[in-house]
Amino acid sequence: PQWKGERMADGRPKVPQDVLERMRRLTMEEVWGYAWSQGYEYQVVTDLKYTADPSQRLVGRAVTCTCVPFRQDLHEVCSELFKEAGYNLVSRGGYNKALVQTLVEDDVIVIDFFDKVRYGTFVGGNLSTAIKSKTKRGGAVIWGGIRDNEQVVQIPGIQVYYRGVDPTGIGDVTMTSFNGPTRIGKATCLPGDVVLGTISGVIFIPSHLAEEVVVGAEKSHVRDIFGFQRLHEKVYTTAQIDTKWTYAMWQ
Repeated sequence: PQWKGERMADGRPKVPQDVLERMRRLTMEEVWGYAWSQGYEYQVVTDLKYTADPSQRLVGRAVTCTCVPFRQDLHEVCSELFKEAGYNLVSRGGYNKALVQTLVEDDVIVIDFFDKVRYGTFVGGNLSTAIKSKTKRGGAVIWGGIRDNEQVVQIPGIQVYYRGVDPTGIGDVTMTSFNGPTRIGKATCLPGDVVLGTISGVIFIPSHLAEEVVVGAEKSHVRDIFGFQRLHEKVYTTAQIDTKWTYAMWQ
């Protein structure tokens, strides 16, 4: 409810494209600083692997999903509810295909797969190709596994963060939530959050703070550029750059 702007067709906050593009030029630390200062301390996860060149960043709007280990009675209830919502989930692991079909441009799948790697490979070559086709610049953050890694790394333009690789397919899971709150490691993600993935890790930025975060991070970015230049030129010391600047430095 704190998001006051436009929404996607599925109800998620639609953070403007301009904000997403500006986010691509920033570091995780620059973005993290402002969110942390507003009390959002559990938004970062750093213990993930990634498929693409580390210089390629992942930016987009979160599509969230939560799964738990398979339990028959729960699975029957959840399957029926998702069928009523238009998703025909009849197997123990068909959630990934149904979820990918819902994606639109600049979406990022964020899925809690309870750190499951064996029979927990949410995407492989085919689904990663479908993600690229549907999202253009998106990708996925998976607290679980992937397969076909040698194929996935050849797909240009997407980045997938994950925990491990295994040749097995997906199986023995039940999806309990689609586009609800989910957890990746010790970070919390809501649908519509802006996802920023870098070589340092992944941060989930609350949609209602996204533009403020970008503005604050851009100021920090410019300040860093100036500081690096002056340190290289030996005009200032690190002690001067890392503490409160003088009026002359600001000038």
